[in-house]
Amino acid sequence: MILCENLVKIYKTRETEVVALQGLDLTVDDGELMAIIGNSGSGKSTLLNMIGGLDRPSAGVLQVDGKDLLKFREKDYMRYKRETVGFVWQNNARNLIPYMTAMENVQVPMVLTGYKARRERARELLDIVGLGHRWNGRLSQMSGGEQQRVAIAISLANKPRLMLADEPTGSVDTRTADMILDIFREVNKQLGVTVVIVTHDNNLSRKVDRVVAIRDGRTSSEFIRRHSYVEEMRELSAHEKAEREASHVELAVVDGTGRVQIPREYLASIGIHGKSKVKVEVEDKRVVLLNPEETELKPEDAGAPRV
Repeated sequence: MILCENLVKIYKTRETEVVALQGLDLTVDDGELMAIIGNSGSGKSTLLNMIGGLDRPSAGVLQVDGKDLLKFREKDYMRYKRETVGFVWQNNARNLIPYMTAMENVQVPMVLTGYKARRERARELLDIVGLGHRWNGRLSQMSGGEQQRVAIAISLANKPRLMLADEPTGSVDTRTADMILDIFREVNKQLGVTVVIVTHDNNLSRKVDRVVAIRDGRTSSEFIRRHSYVEEMRELSAHEKAEREASHVELAVVDGTGRVQIPREYLASIGIHGKSKVKVEVEDKRVVLLNPEETELKPEDAGAPRV
């Protein structure tokens, strides 16, 4: 569904140049439910905006559902945003028209594309998100979680192939966040929509099978669930919790040029701080990083720090 290769985004002004993405690689399968995490400024929102057709890449490869977005003209972007991708934002003001009912909000995208059975489609989507009984409710009478569920229904109105969610649980409590994430799972399973969720919440990995971490504009690592979420929930007792360390394995990402991002705490453990150099050796089918200042003696003799 999504293919990014050596993706670059540079923002330029008359005085400055900021590289938001610097050679990012990412693949998302058709029908997948996955999350992208990263700290503020890591590039995750920039990536989401480019996948969603809201911003143009500077260089590299960006293909979505077989479409090459680097070759898009303005009318191609308009059609793409209407037909291929649906958005859910953290700020409900970007999702909803406040003076309309839930039913009317969901029908708005269908009016713009000339969809015929708008009312039936809207009722179906509100049922999926658990608001079939509130279809005629005013948004002012709904909680933040209910408004976010309406937003999910709106994003599905024109039967998109891809749903993008930017911090969809950032403004709700933990219980409501769990409910919203369960709805994403149901949408993914029932409608077959590919779902990509961007968040800074590491706990989100408990609800998805793959999490991609972005650091400094590049894909740094992936967390892949050892067992599917459904299997894990089946095995847990009512009083147990799934922890990230037990449920996922973290894999560092090596790009086409051999670059890999090493977590800062790993480097600090061998005495490397800031921009520096490390000694790289291959030892028993392992790539070993050594502090060059500590490698006068053989590691096995001197206990030199290593990663």
